[in-house]
Amino acid sequence: METLRLYDFLPSGNGYKIRLLLSQMGIPYERIEVNILKGESRTPEFLSKNPNGKIPVLEVEPGNYLTESNAILAYLSEYTEFLPYDRFLKAQVLQWLFFEQYSHEPYIATSRFWISILGKAEEYQAALAQKQEPGYAALRVMENHLQSQMYFVGDRYTIADIALFAYTHVADEGGFDLSRFPAIQRWIECIKAQPRYISITHEPILQEAEFC
Repeated sequence: METLRLYDFLPSGNGYKIRLLLSQMGIPYERIEVNILKGESRTPEFLSKNPNGKIPVLEVEPGNYLTESNAILAYLSEYTEFLPYDRFLKAQVLQWLFFEQYSHEPYIATSRFWISILGKAEEYQAALAQKQEPGYAALRVMENHLQSQMYFVGDRYTIADIALFAYTHVADEGGFDLSRFPAIQRWIECIKAQPRYISITHEPILQEAEFC
């Protein structure tokens, strides 16, 4: 099997999803930093890999690229413990992946980007205020769901949890207060206790990777 190459920006939650899953699956890979703040995702070379000009991009074999973080999660987790075989449960996983990208990420992740990565909280003050209510609405949906179960789908840890964890656990960096969401806080600690967990700031080294 060819060594996977992940084109990534270390602070990115979308890139972190892939790094966390690869770590927990014990799959070695090469991480290639793409500094989006310096326009490195807009170069002709990068656009030949992803015309949309966004990270992460996973090179699964020379010349074959996958984009969109949740699509990459689905590809990597197929036929593994991280994605159910049952059709209905698998559809529920997909349901949460779509929720994360449509109802969660645009508010919580974008706020974090403006505040903690760009450092422009004052410049984006009005836009940030508009992100608060829909962001908290997404968190309330998660809180209500987690009050009755440990994970998002069935009774097992899946890529649905990974996708939602990536930006939720750093929501405070985008101005969201998680103290009012005890079920989410319990779930976050549960994710951090998973085998081969890595933090969002952990930079993997290819030589340290393990095989399943």
